[in-house]
Amino acid sequence: MIAEVLGSGPDLALIPGWGLGSAAWRPLLAPLARHCRVHLVELPGYGGTPPVAAGFGETARTLLAALPAGVTLCGWSLGGLLALRAAADAPERVGRLILVGATPSFAQRTDWPTAQPATLLDQFAAAVREDPAGTLQRFIALLNQGDARARPLTRAQQAVAAAAPPPAPATLASGLDWLRDVDLRTLAAAVAAPALLIHGERDPLMPLAAARWLADALPRARLEIFAGAAHAPFLADPECFSGLVTDFCGGTR
Repeated sequence: MIAEVLGSGPDLALIPGWGLGSAAWRPLLAPLARHCRVHLVELPGYGGTPPVAAGFGETARTLLAALPAGVTLCGWSLGGLLALRAAADAPERVGRLILVGATPSFAQRTDWPTAQPATLLDQFAAAVREDPAGTLQRFIALLNQGDARARPLTRAQQAVAAAAPPPAPATLASGLDWLRDVDLRTLAAAVAAPALLIHGERDPLMPLAAARWLADALPRARLEIFAGAAHAPFLADPECFSGLVTDFCGGTR
């Protein structure tokens, strides 16, 4: 589950989101590793690893068990849900929490309109069954929609996705099930760690209102909004992102 460890300093784990795997973090590794000991996480079924065989909660616990105590968890998108669950389940093992483009519930609920309709997940699930590779390419275009640098970011991420070992359709389907079923709103108050929320102003997948809700619900949180950015603020402004993360982790710059 830990694909690579590099650098020295405070422990920082980078947890990717749905569809892209750890390669999504590659542009950030060098600047972060100058100040932190970076643990690059590969979720099951990505990067040529065996497919996911556990449920969402068990995957979060397995992930945390592979990391040193006191680690800062940095999760993007679906990775943010895993990081949030791990921090709520084992607050004694998580030193700090960074949630990037995150939400406590991706899918809309009766009392949670700040999310995506279930029909979007149904469409993605059907598309994954028919054309997994093409679906990932379209997903990358969607997550950058509205970003001030949408075209170059989309081209770069699509090239990364095309070069990486493709996740199995069953892995993609499991991730979509998690996004449909997981609702962590009731766990937010149990997160003891200081939390940094980093969110794109124009995020088309995780509405900014969801990040604002988390900033209010988490006991020790602050929200940083990247103007003009969509769902990948760490790629929209990697220098600003790296500085925020390094400072928050306690790394010396």
